[in-house]
Amino acid sequence: MNPRILVDTNVLVYLFDGDAPDKREVARQVVDEHVRRGSLRVSAQVLGEFYVTVTRKFARQLSAAAVRDAMRDLAHLPFVAIDGETVLAAVAGSQEHTLSFWDALIVETARVGGCEVVLTEDMQDGREFGAVTIRNPFRGA
Repeated sequence: MNPRILVDTNVLVYLFDGDAPDKREVARQVVDEHVRRGSLRVSAQVLGEFYVTVTRKFARQLSAAAVRDAMRDLAHLPFVAIDGETVLAAVAGSQEHTLSFWDALIVETARVGGCEVVLTEDMQDGREFGAVTIRNPFRGA
């Protein structure tokens, strides 16, 4: 059985980051593997952050067509919805675990979506939040 995996923005961004070829390759391998297994999940937060990052924060921005294609592909991944209860739980989690609100929202979204793992480089690898474990796919890369 494949555990559900919630992917954070940074992993998806590295798929398109020509300035970080090692991380780009790791991201490609990890995303491809979990898409093939049917275990990868995304959220509206992740897609929104991805769009902002690749259109405004890249040194070498993607073309409008490349961004549209990427967003279309990512939007077809299985989705974990974020509602008001998830946001309120993230506020509590942010305070309880001393996380940024956005990181707490990722963790809470994973919990609500039945995801056992969050793939991210933004939080401590191996840290556990109940049934959700943080995994940094770039650790050692």
